[in-house]
Amino acid sequence: MTAANAADPDLEKRISGRLLDVLIRFGLIVTLVVLCFKIFAPFVSLMVWALILAVALYPLHQSMARRLGGKQGRAATLMVLIGIVLIGVPTALLLGSLGDSVHGIVDSVRHDTLKIPAPSPKVAEWPVIGKKVHGAWSQAHENLPAVVKRLQPQIGDLSRKAVATVASIGGALLLFLASFIIAGIMMAYGHGGARSMRSIFDRFVGVNRGEEFTRLSTQTVRAVAQGVLGVAFIQAIVIGILMMIAGIPFTGVLALIVLLLGIAQIPATLVTIPVIAYIWASGSYDTVPAVIYSVLLFVGGLLDNVLKPLLLGRGVDAPMPVILIGALGGMVGAGILGMFVGATLLALGYQIFMAWVASNPDAPVVATEPVAPVIG
Repeated sequence: MTAANAADPDLEKRISGRLLDVLIRFGLIVTLVVLCFKIFAPFVSLMVWALILAVALYPLHQSMARRLGGKQGRAATLMVLIGIVLIGVPTALLLGSLGDSVHGIVDSVRHDTLKIPAPSPKVAEWPVIGKKVHGAWSQAHENLPAVVKRLQPQIGDLSRKAVATVASIGGALLLFLASFIIAGIMMAYGHGGARSMRSIFDRFVGVNRGEEFTRLSTQTVRAVAQGVLGVAFIQAIVIGILMMIAGIPFTGVLALIVLLLGIAQIPATLVTIPVIAYIWASGSYDTVPAVIYSVLLFVGGLLDNVLKPLLLGRGVDAPMPVILIGALGGMVGAGILGMFVGATLLALGYQIFMAWVASNPDAPVVATEPVAPVIG
């Protein structure tokens, strides 16, 4: 008893020393993590966008690399250049149109020259709603200067906010182009990155399910990039270019609205149908061009109905509604980046939940009966 009591202080000393050592190590690790996060925080959005673009475009990069004799770096450089030309140039044109529209509105408000053109007499001949639309349009044309003059301070504040919004959109475009360049670097070293991602999932969920979760995460990011954001972006670019060719005013603003509607899974026809009505009501178009522009804009408004079933959820183990709900929920909570994070997390959660359901130990074992051979 005496020897045990004599050994207790030594045991307590060793335990307290080991505990103090663990606490010091934990504190150093936490300090290191916080410092690393503060250093990396300004680049989080840039790197996340680059990773999303790299994952989404990697199959296309590999296909191009095979045609170039396996040159990963050359294929990545070529993809970046093509992407800047095909995506950056049309987007810059639409943003330029958006900026011109906003600046034109601001100047009109400041100089009290903002006016709505008078309606065409043909508007009154529309069935059912023609007279009402013509009356409302005429009233807006006659009374708008007085309304603008009375509300000029409030409209001025709104105009300044609109200019700031255009500037932020321009900054977002530069961020996207920089992310595209970094994504090209990631794709050039894609094999090593894929092994690193597999190792991370192996560490979190085990070696047996690491490959499955890696594949599911990659497929989900690609499905959201192609089926939600990609479709919305393609549709906004197509409709925006068509409106620019047709000479529709405020093309940049309308293209931005189409993009937002596409991301929110709202039909773009809410924009294209009023634009078609404007083409016929303005009286500025001959019959043949009006018909051509109307058909093209109507088809452009329905373009997502063709692209979405082809791209959204293709090759993903999780059901398409799970991916769509995750994308929309993530967008509500954290913007466009939240679309990818929400869809990926919900798809992974769905797989984990279904695996847990399938591993129910109380589930009865269903015996499969042998199938009798067919004779004759």
